[in-house]
Amino acid sequence: MVLNWIWIGFFVVAFLMAIGKTIFTGDLDVWSAIMNSSFDQAAFAFEISLGLTGVLTLWMGIMKIGERGGVIEFFGHLISPFFSRLFPGIPKGHPAMGAIFMNISANMLGLDNAATPMGLRAMQEMQSLNPKKDTATDAMIMFLVLNSSGLCLIPISIMMYRAQGGAANPTDIFIPILIATAVATIVGLMALCVKQRIRMDRVVWSWIAGISMVVAAVTWFFSSLPADKVQAYSTFGANVILFSVIIAFIGAGVKKRINVYDTFIEGAKEGFKTAVMIIPYLVAILVAIGMFRASGALDAFTGWVETGVAALGADTEWVGALPTMLMKPLSGSGSCAMMLDVMKANGPDAFVSKVAAAVRGSTDTTFYILAVYFGSVGVMKTRYAAGYALLADIVGAAAAVCVSYFFFT
Repeated sequence: MVLNWIWIGFFVVAFLMAIGKTIFTGDLDVWSAIMNSSFDQAAFAFEISLGLTGVLTLWMGIMKIGERGGVIEFFGHLISPFFSRLFPGIPKGHPAMGAIFMNISANMLGLDNAATPMGLRAMQEMQSLNPKKDTATDAMIMFLVLNSSGLCLIPISIMMYRAQGGAANPTDIFIPILIATAVATIVGLMALCVKQRIRMDRVVWSWIAGISMVVAAVTWFFSSLPADKVQAYSTFGANVILFSVIIAFIGAGVKKRINVYDTFIEGAKEGFKTAVMIIPYLVAILVAIGMFRASGALDAFTGWVETGVAALGADTEWVGALPTMLMKPLSGSGSCAMMLDVMKANGPDAFVSKVAAAVRGSTDTTFYILAVYFGSVGVMKTRYAAGYALLADIVGAAAAVCVSYFFFT
């Protein structure tokens, strides 16, 4: 229901903004800009789905091998003490547990292309337990909020963009992003535990403490490396782990004496069907976002915030990163474009450019995740998923700004 009204709101605000521009400024071109954006975004949604087709086909095939080889079940048992509390609606040993673990692990390593197919697999497994196929379960909501909060230990892509932009030290935003995304994840997790009345016992607190220790350890390790080695080491580590997962899945399949190739093909066919299924959902959300942005509503809101912050006597230097902050829950490519625009206008080493990069990496793309994951299993009633995912977004963005002031001023 929340997502329904947010989607409608994009169109209504864009329409009212266009009317206002036409009446008060005589701008007639805004209507063409909005409609052109709708066509462009519809085509872009198809391109995204097309691009995902190969990745989904590959990884759903690999996941099928892991499932038949017993690897998914193994991971499910490994994290069962913690996840059985966060996902009480999923029976112990169910394949959904292993798929959830693999998805979250891939996200933590910054492996977006690998994380999505694993996440879609997890949604399919949870949907098999869902008595109301059109309504999100508590487990689905918990899973998607953890996804949208986007805990990432290695933000490879952002460091790469900063390097391409000519930053003197492209990896200087690594620790701020790590701290911001950890704060967003923990707050989102704890808020949902309260909402879903999940008991925060010793096991849950132990795992939260363990996650915090991992974040602290990664922070310490990378902060001890020379600046020019951080990106190389993080990219190397992520790719080694990813390839090792593929080898482990194939090895497990061989050990179980299954036909690995045929099993891969079976899973790959499911990946292709999933890629086609998500097209309408992507078109719906990306067109709405594109029209909202083309109307000038996003720029107007940024201007109002800057005026308000200045009136309070607070520092306004961070406000230049606000478009990135606002676009992040809506569009990954849009927020990336906003970040690159800030870097281009102010220089990659300007404070506002570093804030934009930290915000870009603090959480994941909420509405993209909701559209793709719920769309893949035909869930239309998303309940309170969007609200709690946006809570994590807000907390992550605020943490990114605060941490940036601590590290860069």
